[in-house]
Amino acid sequence: MESRLSCGAVEGSIQGDDLKSPTRTCTQCTTELSQYNSGDLCAACAKAKSAPGVPDRAWRQDAVHQALAAWDFGEVLRLVRKRSGLSQMAVHDLTALPQSFISALEQGHKQVGSPATLLDLLNGLGIPEDLQHLLLAPLSRNAPKPGLSAAVEAALPWTADRMVASLEVAIGGTTAMKRRRVLTALSGATLTQYVMQSAVAPVEALASSGTTTVTEGLVDSLQGTTDALRRADAVGGSGALAETARNHLQMLVGLLKNGRCSQALLRRLAAVAADTASQAGWYTFDSGDHHAAQHLFLGALRAAHASEDSRLRAGALGFLAIHGYSAGDPRDAITAARAARQAITDQDAPALHAMLLTRQARGHAKLREEHHVKAALGEAEELCRRGAGEDDPHWLYWINPGEILGQTGSCYLDLGKPDQAARAFADARKVLLLDQTRTSAQFLARAAVAQMRAGDADAACLTAHEVLDLVVRVRSVRLDDHLRTMLDEARLNRDYRPVQDLLDRGRSVLSERVVA
Repeated sequence: MESRLSCGAVEGSIQGDDLKSPTRTCTQCTTELSQYNSGDLCAACAKAKSAPGVPDRAWRQDAVHQALAAWDFGEVLRLVRKRSGLSQMAVHDLTALPQSFISALEQGHKQVGSPATLLDLLNGLGIPEDLQHLLLAPLSRNAPKPGLSAAVEAALPWTADRMVASLEVAIGGTTAMKRRRVLTALSGATLTQYVMQSAVAPVEALASSGTTTVTEGLVDSLQGTTDALRRADAVGGSGALAETARNHLQMLVGLLKNGRCSQALLRRLAAVAADTASQAGWYTFDSGDHHAAQHLFLGALRAAHASEDSRLRAGALGFLAIHGYSAGDPRDAITAARAARQAITDQDAPALHAMLLTRQARGHAKLREEHHVKAALGEAEELCRRGAGEDDPHWLYWINPGEILGQTGSCYLDLGKPDQAARAFADARKVLLLDQTRTSAQFLARAAVAQMRAGDADAACLTAHEVLDLVVRVRSVRLDDHLRTMLDEARLNRDYRPVQDLLDRGRSVLSERVVA
């Protein structure tokens, strides 16, 4: 039987350029047709009726392999067509793609913009099965050309190789950074593709063919480093932790590629990588680089999938929810949080469910969906009262009534209800853990905003000065944004003497933090 490229759940999904027109399927095999395919058959079925095809020798050239690995499909097409002696119309007959598109693709004027188009092209050309793995190698000597649809990236198989490649791209490096610029920020249907595939994609065995022996003690030590970085962030903010965490993640990726141990231990190693990638993404997000952070979260999602630990998958989705309501589309936050809760329905993890509900509530609050906000927060509060469950992860130690109340205050602030927000923040400060300096400063900054909007300038100034006392010990770009919002709100009452004093001190503190 002839080899046929399959991109997992690509076939049947509606992504990328195909969103522009209704979905059509091949009349012979029901595969989704590309928007460029105006016929009734997919490329593979059309090819079966066409002759001659692309000879195998046309694929046996280093330049072709490099173009495949670089996702430069225009160059792949040009080289394969030249080596096989086919005209562009012959390629049209094989792929069912228009001759005008084929010409524009070869000249670099068009890019492959959807999974369906990718399948039509490569199945029509008859890519040999032994070369399909090259599509899992984004870190190649030749950087790919800009314009690759993120939908194609989302739809690639959830293999161990792809997990490692995704983490390498997210970590960075000269070539990887070029690749990352191609993978633009994800949202909407494309992000949903990632979320859904993390739930349904099969898990394959991890390779243990390297030369580095991985032991239980080594994995324990690596997890200990990740936990230590997490505790440092809770107290002092991200600061320089982002780079440290990426270096730590780089070591874990190296072991995933070259480690030799049992399958169970490799899964544990993937779990540590997922946890570390999530944390590295959080430190990066806290440092203000939202785009790079999202790709670390997506890498964490792939590693969690490989580890088969649904709690880590829920954790990565929880971070994607924060990205959604803070820097992206609040609807993405709701999608990610709901999918995360669905992933852990078989777990006794009330604290994890409560955390995810607060992030879902924040998405609803941004959309001014008050009924849904109250429902999610009410359930989160009830779950929090139950305490930690048997399956709650060790890294969720910070979920407590203070966190729930602080998130409640943030929701009411987003809903435009400063009085209720101020009361929630006042209740939160009574129970917040004192060693979580960054969290306390962040919630208090929002509390000052709520008090100012509620008309209590004196209370707002007292709270704001407390925030300025706390931030001296914390380094966080995200917290700095909260400080600026707090001071911007205060400027609306700048004629009031206590507010003038606050603004003078606030400018001084912010200038020192910029210099630092």
